Amino acid sequence: MKPDPAFDAVLAGKKLLREARSGALASLMPGTGDPYCSLVNVATDAAGTPLMLLSRLAIHTKNILADNRISLMLDERKDGDPLEGARVMLMGEVAEVRSSSVRTAYLLRHPGAEQYVDFADFGFFRMQISRAHLVAGFGRIVDLSPQAILTDVSDAAALIEAERDAIAHMNADHAEACRLYAVKLLGAADGDWACVGIDPDGIELQRGRIALRLAFPQRVNAPGPLRAMLKELAEKARAI
Repeated sequence: MKPDPAFDAVLAGKKLLREARSGALASLMPGTGDPYCSLVNVATDAAGTPLMLLSRLAIHTKNILADNRISLMLDERKDGDPLEGARVMLMGEVAEVRSSSVRTAYLLRHPGAEQYVDFADFGFFRMQISRAHLVAGFGRIVDLSPQAILTDVSDAAALIEAERDAIAHMNADHAEACRLYAVKLLGAADGDWACVGIDPDGIELQRGRIALRLAFPQRVNAPGPLRAMLKELAEKARAI
């Protein structure tokens, strides 16, 4: 079997990063340096940087407060043999962050966390990726740089500032467009799909715990081009 020349490792990595809602977090035990692995919920910010809401009572949080080096594995959670599915291993460091935008991004993707997000022992942590290793099938094993897997937002301040309002507007006034994006353009099962994230490279859709990434055909970095792009995609979906 020959490797697929049409395979795009960067797009595959970004898709995994944006669609994952949980992952395996590996940290180091203080004193011994023994590896410790746990399951955590994850979200991403506008750049695609992983975000976690962790309790300081948890062993993994105590570990990273002593040594902030971690690895985070995200996989596509498909039916069948999990080893045949795609996964990406992220390596880097993690630090606690206090930010209203981080809180908003996380709760959009994990609304159930509203029940405990304000508990005194919980805090948000952001991962700084230093390396990424993608395994997506035969001949599809690639090392990716942080610059490749993340989204450049250096020229998109206006878009990021407008993201929260744009998401609210899409869900309140264009819910049918969100459904069409998921069902017609991404081949998802029908249902109540909602927008939970917008960035220069694409839009994130979610139904329950299932998330999908719709990549834009062209990069957008401001509200005007975003409106035009979303309208274009809606027209394309309706034509199918």
